[in-house]
Amino acid sequence: MNNIKYFLDQVSAIFDAEQFDAEPHELYAPIDYTLRLGGKRIRPTMLLAANALFGGDERQVRDAALGIETFHNFTLLHDDLMDRSPLRRGQPTVYTKWDENTAVLSGDTMFALAWRFFLRQPSPRLQEILQCFNETAIEVCEGQQKDMNFERLGLANVSIDDYLDMIRQKTAVLLAGALKIGALYANAPASETERLYTFGIHLGLAFQMQDDLLDGYGDTAVFGKKTGQDIRDNKISFLPLTALKKATEEHKKELLALFASKDNMDEEEKVHRVLALYETLNLKNTIEKSIADEFETARKKLDEIHADEASKTPLRELMETLNGRKM
Repeated sequence: MNNIKYFLDQVSAIFDAEQFDAEPHELYAPIDYTLRLGGKRIRPTMLLAANALFGGDERQVRDAALGIETFHNFTLLHDDLMDRSPLRRGQPTVYTKWDENTAVLSGDTMFALAWRFFLRQPSPRLQEILQCFNETAIEVCEGQQKDMNFERLGLANVSIDDYLDMIRQKTAVLLAGALKIGALYANAPASETERLYTFGIHLGLAFQMQDDLLDGYGDTAVFGKKTGQDIRDNKISFLPLTALKKATEEHKKELLALFASKDNMDEEEKVHRVLALYETLNLKNTIEKSIADEFETARKKLDEIHADEASKTPLRELMETLNGRKM
């Protein structure tokens, strides 16, 4: 019986065997740099595990694993540029290491490379697979636009439901899509691919909500980002939205004022004041409860899938690993 480490090791081997640098070097060097940074590589791991869940041939999804991770990293190149993030996985982002134009063009190339990877492996259900990948890519971009819209709307004009819809598209659909694509390569029934997709959506929601929590309470050395960066950037996330829902009128006014401040306040003082307000509202415990609820829903959805219980073990292990990410 395979476990999640087996699939993680397989994904590492797949990427180690692939060449990403080519000519012109200036275009491909940032791609090679990005894909060699590693990261968690959750999405290709999920794709391989979903394929095995329904008895698929691992050799037939190696290119799809490359494709889904290359697409994911394309989105990160552009996200980092749009968000002005200096670090990714503890290392300089492409636009800071090279320049903005390089980040755009190398990112565009990665999107095209992702398609090339998918097209390298024939499958009787390739049209369904490519349709799933394409719709996933569109939704990710729609989610990113909604996230950008929130910056213009401001904290007071975004609801928790709006936010959950945004992270479903920006984050969760790619996890769900990776699972569904892996199952499609194994020729799983449509009813099962949809159950697996729903599992991925709830897992993705929990993952992003946890990411939001880690921004405020995580260890920079573990998380790879500076703690409190969302607060410095006035970024709308699950934390301030939940805080607004819990807050008294006085605390609401304070929180809205803090998230409306630009250059008129010391950044570290701002982070300190927002986190102090979160502490007053017992926000960390509330958010942890919401995250636990999403993980529990995901667990139940995985239980509903008609497949060998032993073959579900890697996905259960992955879920528990994600659920246990360190603060």
